[in-house]
Amino acid sequence: MQLLVNPSPEKWKKQLARPVQKTKEINKIVKPILKKVERSGDKALKKFAQEYDHVHLESLLVTAEEIKAAPNLVSKELKGAIKIAKANIERFHAAQAQPELIEEVMPGVICRRKSVPIQRVGLYIPGGTAPLFSTVLMLGIPAKLANCQEIVLCSPPNREGNIHPAILYTASLIGITKIIKVGGAQAIAALTFGTESVPRVDKIFGPGNQYVTAAKQLVTKYGVAIDMPAGPSEVLVYADESAIPAFVASDLLSQAEHGVDSQVVLVTPSEKFAKKVLKEINEQLEKLPRKDIAFKALANSTAVVMEDQEKALALINEYAPEHLIIAVENEEEVVAAIYNAGSVFIGNFTPESAGDYASGTNHTLPTYGYARNYSGVSLDSFVKKITYQKITDEGLKTLGPVVEVMAANELLEAHKNAVTIRLNYLKQNKK
Repeated sequence: MQLLVNPSPEKWKKQLARPVQKTKEINKIVKPILKKVERSGDKALKKFAQEYDHVHLESLLVTAEEIKAAPNLVSKELKGAIKIAKANIERFHAAQAQPELIEEVMPGVICRRKSVPIQRVGLYIPGGTAPLFSTVLMLGIPAKLANCQEIVLCSPPNREGNIHPAILYTASLIGITKIIKVGGAQAIAALTFGTESVPRVDKIFGPGNQYVTAAKQLVTKYGVAIDMPAGPSEVLVYADESAIPAFVASDLLSQAEHGVDSQVVLVTPSEKFAKKVLKEINEQLEKLPRKDIAFKALANSTAVVMEDQEKALALINEYAPEHLIIAVENEEEVVAAIYNAGSVFIGNFTPESAGDYASGTNHTLPTYGYARNYSGVSLDSFVKKITYQKITDEGLKTLGPVVEVMAANELLEAHKNAVTIRLNYLKQNKK
């Protein structure tokens, strides 16, 4: 992990560059996968399962018996933890619901806006180096709260042809029963085009590796929406000497263990503090089961000593981290100055992993700088906002001439006429 001291703003972009995504090379692999699934459906999915997951599948669908057996394969302790996390996530996401908006903008002109669920959604749940049952909660709960009509969950099987029981248990706890044994770019293709076993959906959610990410971006041209563009996971910690070095190191390592292409950044006003954190990282790293992954991720990572707070905040907003941890004495002042971040964690006792699992906020967040223009997943991600308008005859008498003038000046005579013909009708049919 490199250490930079007061780097100049013109060097920030280069010095904090994320690991390079080899987009062209990845797309060359992903595009043929999309075409094969579109053309051959389940046959292609089963072939890819053999090729990538090293398993022969007779059926792609998880059976009711497999779902029923899952709770017996999950520890009582984990089931209890999942239930608490579920309650917190449900409570926070249910609170995001907005009532229908009705506003009479002028006499006789009534405008409305209402949230309507996206009918068919696909949830992608990674199951490779770590089975992310927590992502089932993060995506499944708001999908259910939004009343999406059809929820399809895809996750890669293991070499025995099974999906991790914690994923199945969590899905059944939420009420998701349409579960498909398919992963990778081929899962995204199946959700986009539909196959004999996989329904076509309107929007796809969920994190994944670089191939899944590429597939999600490519399929948008086929009329399906995605939650957000995303890349490898990342965290930035802004900490001063009021923070505890061991805490900061643990947060940085919790993201570094996600994958070799993850990136972690420390920003601090104190070089002495930075060196304490780096020492803690080295000590904690040795005890991690995934230390080899974390070690490689740290090679992409940076500690930045920035004595000037204004410049430090500018750097943070420029970087636009997926996760931002703020552990400084003047935390509220700093929080108020942040406008580019996926999710913010405030104070010494708010580890990023709490948001990953159970605090109630969503962990599906924009990465790779997309926090500049994207939000994380929320209840709003699973609904559309439809607007309505109702104009009475008296309302049209007032508003109509305004529309006529505007339409005429845009040289759109038919637009003007749609109003004029109604106004003339009202004049001829005075009561």
